[in-house]
Amino acid sequence: MTSFDSYFLMNPDDVKMYVREKIAGFENTGKLSCKEIGDGNLNYVFRVVDEETGSSIIVKQAGETARISDDFKLSTNRIRIESNILKLQGELARGLVPKVSLYDERMNCCVMEDLSDHTILRTALLEQRVFPNLAEDLSTFMVNTLLLTTDVVLEHKKKKELVKDYINPELCEISEDLVYTEPFNNCNNRNELFPANKEWIEKTIYGDDRLRLEAAKLKFAFITNAQALVHGDLHTGSIFVKEDSTKVIDPEFAFYGPIGYDVGNVVANLIFAWANFTFTGGSNLDYRNWLESTIAKTVDLFTEKFLASWQENVTDIMAKEKGFAQWYLDGVLADTAGIAGLELTRRIVGLAKVKDITSISDEKSRVQAERVCLETAKAFILERKSYKNGQDFLDTLKKVYNRLKE
Repeated sequence: MTSFDSYFLMNPDDVKMYVREKIAGFENTGKLSCKEIGDGNLNYVFRVVDEETGSSIIVKQAGETARISDDFKLSTNRIRIESNILKLQGELARGLVPKVSLYDERMNCCVMEDLSDHTILRTALLEQRVFPNLAEDLSTFMVNTLLLTTDVVLEHKKKKELVKDYINPELCEISEDLVYTEPFNNCNNRNELFPANKEWIEKTIYGDDRLRLEAAKLKFAFITNAQALVHGDLHTGSIFVKEDSTKVIDPEFAFYGPIGYDVGNVVANLIFAWANFTFTGGSNLDYRNWLESTIAKTVDLFTEKFLASWQENVTDIMAKEKGFAQWYLDGVLADTAGIAGLELTRRIVGLAKVKDITSISDEKSRVQAERVCLETAKAFILERKSYKNGQDFLDTLKKVYNRLKE
């Protein structure tokens, strides 16, 4: 009997033993090093390196509580979901996710490709680095993994089986609480407000009855609309980049939900990068122009590729009715706007922050950055049906910025 026949939470020494036992090519090496590198809210991530050959792999293990808080008791089943999703996404969007070499049901872990030659996109954007293929890669990833898992493409029984396979109640509950509920009322007393903005947020967000109503509508669309197999947490901390490569990671929140959930999260987190640049006195105009273009192009390329893929891949006869594709896409874009607004709101008002905002050291600048993001978020949520292209999103952001800086 091995030491890995029943679950326990591993430390780096355990992981080295695990890799020697489980992974071909690492069993006879003279020296392995292992470091825990996870900086997310949920799981433990270890990088294992064969010091003799330079070969390296990642071991990711699920704990029974979230790292962000022991209040979140979680099923370790999320690693099964993540492993299976990465394999499926690897088939649908080749080259845009890391390769998985092992899923271990007993130890609730998976072993995958090491992306240490890439950089986390959020970090790269804070460093004002340009990635010319980013909008192209992200739009391809989203169209291929989202549209191709809907029931306008899949045989309906097959799609329903996938819905059942990817039921993810614990992690969906986190999203329902942290994205759709608490930022608008602080019902669980976990929100963390920047003190200089506290009174303004309480009046502008908590005190807006219309905003809370629209957030409620979006919440129950999230709960009930099993549209596509969404990543569920597609922000700039879940994307690795280098000059010629984009890799999407961490789909443990995956479930069947609204397509706009993924697209909206991407848009919102690119706006956070824009806010950081703008309110830290950024002067690299080439970077700013690229970032603004990327915000718009991500939406526009998604739209273009979505309609092209629709024509090629849709199988349901009623989905081929004239005008249905555009009606369907208009709904996706409305969801995209609404969810971008929710993400912008919850990362400022809620429990889980983003470095783009928290690293703004000047108090006045951070207050302005938060207000621009939150007023933009409100416009996205309240007027979400009016957003039809990427420039619409960018125009709202700039209009709010110009109004608030006066």
